[in-house]
Amino acid sequence: MEHEQTLPEQRKEGETAPEPDTLDLDPVADADADADAGVAPAADAAPRRRRGRTTLLIAGAAVLGVLAGTVTGYAVQYHREPTPLAPLAQQKLVTPKALAPDDATTNKTINANRWHKTDDDLSKLLIEAPGGAKVAGAGYESLDFYSAAFEEPDRAFRFLANGNVRRLASTAWVVDDRVFVDVHLVQFNDFKEADDYQKGQAAYMPGKKYAGNDGVTIPGVPSGLGHVWVDSELDEEPGYYPVRQGRAIARRGDIVMEIFYVENRGKVSESDVIDLAKRQLERL
Repeated sequence: MEHEQTLPEQRKEGETAPEPDTLDLDPVADADADADAGVAPAADAAPRRRRGRTTLLIAGAAVLGVLAGTVTGYAVQYHREPTPLAPLAQQKLVTPKALAPDDATTNKTINANRWHKTDDDLSKLLIEAPGGAKVAGAGYESLDFYSAAFEEPDRAFRFLANGNVRRLASTAWVVDDRVFVDVHLVQFNDFKEADDYQKGQAAYMPGKKYAGNDGVTIPGVPSGLGHVWVDSELDEEPGYYPVRQGRAIARRGDIVMEIFYVENRGKVSESDVIDLAKRQLERL
């Protein structure tokens, strides 16, 4: 048994169904035709059509309102007088008079307003050896020579050579064949790299293998930027004098200062190491 179709009007016998593309799909026209034929339109057809038009009208009005408000705001602001800036505290700034370059012109003279003493010869900032000391050397230091003092020289060299270090300067002296001092100035490309290196070196010093204590802060230096350690235990080997080491690590800008202070009779004064560190930081 075929399913019975429920159509408004049954097709007459022999009447064929209209082609799909000839169907009248206009709901408004259909509603008018139904009204003429005495057929009531669907209850929700007309209201649904009106709600759609009302929503579009409201949305369009909202968009036009926003655009109108934006344009009005720009127009009002455009015609206002600009707000004057506050006057400078110093009306006439003193700046060097521009000079024509000559044979005496250098990078330092060109950048006089931005030049810092750490941009000059770094070796000039090293402290001098005390009177009576034997100077073992002073000046610039190669990266491979500096890296050789690390427990893992190859790893240290790769790290420092990876664009981190700008240049190195060092000095060393011996006093009475008992006190051996090495001072290093390691200048990095920027403050962050210097800060990372200084903190990394200071982090392992309290370990038993190294100083074995927390050390002390260098007076006058902000917390975390300068520290001194003196080994808690002697380094003793048969046939050798007992050795004790003091070490200072500090940062000033993009430069990390390191001081190694070794005494081969086992007596290191913490105050002596602190005094050296303060003097070197003053030079920076």
